[in-house]
Amino acid sequence: MTIKHSVGARIGLIGNPSDGFGGQTISIIISNFCATATLSESSQLRLGHQDASTLITFEDYDDLVNRFQGGELASANKLLAATYKKLREYCTSHLIPLTEKNFELRCESDIPRQVGLGGSSAIVTATFKALMEFYRLTEADIPKPIQPNIALSVETEELGIWAGLQDRVVQVYGGTVYMDFNDEFMKSHNHGIYEELDISLLPPLFLAYCAKPTDSGKAHRQMHVRYKQGDRSVIETMQEIAQLAEAARQALEAGQTDLLGELMDKNFDLRRRLYGDDCLGPTNLEMIALARRLGLPAKLSGSGGAIVGICDDERLIETQETFQQYGYICCRAHPIEKNPSR
Repeated sequence: MTIKHSVGARIGLIGNPSDGFGGQTISIIISNFCATATLSESSQLRLGHQDASTLITFEDYDDLVNRFQGGELASANKLLAATYKKLREYCTSHLIPLTEKNFELRCESDIPRQVGLGGSSAIVTATFKALMEFYRLTEADIPKPIQPNIALSVETEELGIWAGLQDRVVQVYGGTVYMDFNDEFMKSHNHGIYEELDISLLPPLFLAYCAKPTDSGKAHRQMHVRYKQGDRSVIETMQEIAQLAEAARQALEAGQTDLLGELMDKNFDLRRRLYGDDCLGPTNLEMIALARRLGLPAKLSGSGGAIVGICDDERLIETQETFQQYGYICCRAHPIEKNPSR
């Protein structure tokens, strides 16, 4: 039996740029791009990306861990190995028995890299979901709100990558999710408040992005240090941004698209005020400026390199042509209820 799980790209509709600030956000899964993990039982433990020529064979799980910790694996395969390692560790610590059997795991992704669309987290989450099905694990074994924590630990604990829960939450849940990372709730429950929203409430959205990579974690790391040090400007601005998510949820439920657009614009303006133009960079600023020149509300869809905005069908072609003139890719964003099946 072959198991296949796909996880779509993530768009941050509104709210805090990272959950490390105890705020709120609304994120969306889109079907435009996805990462897919394909897994089947095998006589040998093998994993890699895409075609068979990239697969690495291990003697057993211990060999995988030793080679991973010894730095022998290429970066593309570290995500897969680390995901398997974290799943095994969670099951061991929670006394969940796993059948000793080998598998062949392949993963592929067409999510544009390093433009804030959750590419690496989609690979991890797709792999994690495939492994759960392979070992017949259910939400009774690993509760759904805890699954994003494990996915996050793959990158933060195993690979030393600064990241947050937002991407992993919406990629685990699928669809459109409102998240509240209230500090007290997080400490007492070990997860945030996650509420799935009706995607039919969403207005027509466009996505524009560039092919230039950026370090999506750098800006957040620096701001998080200031936040933890009690910088009032950071704390107060993050609180303002967090409040936009709750206001946006109310606007969605009331069908107030114009208000939602105003909130998205304000989201970007607050972020720009806090991070500064040098940090945001000319590419992000130019994409937002193009959207505003067209009279379209827009904000960064993630850490940088892509924006999301509101645009009806009558304006879409004009919008695409304008962005393409400046070398950006622009398309209709297609939110979906659940992760794509491919």
